[in-house]
Amino acid sequence: PRQGYARNFYNFLVEIQSGEEFLTKIRPDSDKSGAAMRAAPIGVYATPEKVIEAATIQAAITHNTPDGINAAVAAALMSHYFIYRLGAKRKLGQFLEGYVSGQWSKPWQGEVKSKGWMSVRAAITAVMRNDSMSQLLQDCIAFTGDVDTVAAIALSAGSCSEEITQDIPNHLVTGLENGAYGRDYLIELDRQLMSLVIEGQI
Repeated sequence: PRQGYARNFYNFLVEIQSGEEFLTKIRPDSDKSGAAMRAAPIGVYATPEKVIEAATIQAAITHNTPDGINAAVAAALMSHYFIYRLGAKRKLGQFLEGYVSGQWSKPWQGEVKSKGWMSVRAAITAVMRNDSMSQLLQDCIAFTGDVDTVAAIALSAGSCSEEITQDIPNHLVTGLENGAYGRDYLIELDRQLMSLVIEGQI
């Protein structure tokens, strides 16, 4: 495992030898942000109902709590909303409230703590009030607190929005490590995922 995981989860992963052992030993009761951080690709599914189902399944493995699941579902629906052009950026929060319990349209203020719903609320706020990816990234950081999580959720959704200028500085892309699962792998994975949307295969 990579060192980027939270300390306890990293130590857990180091000890695990198989998927079966993972599922047997994991304590799936977190309400933090991990399931929400990894949910954006689920937005490629063709309907909100499919997105909700898949996001719930993936979240329940590690975040099988109401708040953990709701945060993941909301994060997945953020990218879905923009991929399928379901409405204006300013109405994102209202859209989410139609599917997921939570005050998603209420603007977030101040430091972002560790709960998943907090990061998602902050990400929604930032997406709705920024018009470029560079502004969006700076706004996420300005919240303070768990800003890497906020940025991961916000920028993954923002990258799918026609209303947000895609102006991430080139050095932030070219400077990424490029090993087996590095920059080129991610670019190709993104291409494959988005081709499923274009071809209507998902």
